Amino acid sequence: MWGKVGNCGGFFSLYKAIIIPRLVTLHSFKGQYEHSIDAKGRIAFPAKMRKVLSPDAQERFVVVRGLETCLYLYPDNEWCDVENALSKANNFTRTGRIAKRNFLRYAEDALLDKQHRLALPYEHTNYAQINGKAVFIGMGQYIEIWSPDILAKVDADLDPSTFEAIFEQVMGDGFGSDGE
Repeated sequence: MWGKVGNCGGFFSLYKAIIIPRLVTLHSFKGQYEHSIDAKGRIAFPAKMRKVLSPDAQERFVVVRGLETCLYLYPDNEWCDVENALSKANNFTRTGRIAKRNFLRYAEDALLDKQHRLALPYEHTNYAQINGKAVFIGMGQYIEIWSPDILAKVDADLDPSTFEAIFEQVMGDGFGSDGE
């Protein structure tokens, strides 16, 4: 199997992808972790998530406003996939331009410091209403960062039967149904 390579391309990345085989390791973020934010807007990156962070990310991230009132945190190597997907949006259509503009305009680079903290931009924490504490939620290839209060409201608004219907729709017809 071939591994992913970093920095969205370049000759060396192409060389590594073609010439240097390696076993693919799935780097999947999961779980929920709450951490405090200091006065400078820095927050400790969860240790369990750091353990599954791909070496290709080199402890670099892109933080962007989420589609809900939260932030998305992409490891640098996963951000390349987001940029590649967005590059396929048609710039000559209004929807293509709006999607790109309103996602990429809020993208900021972030780097773990020596104490494994991230400095979250003020504009981002303000948008997500994060103040004092934040919740990291593993979403597979990226992480959501939520205000505990906002997340509690979102969770309270999702009743079990609605979640079951959504899960069945996402995972396939009949998944988890009784008697089938």
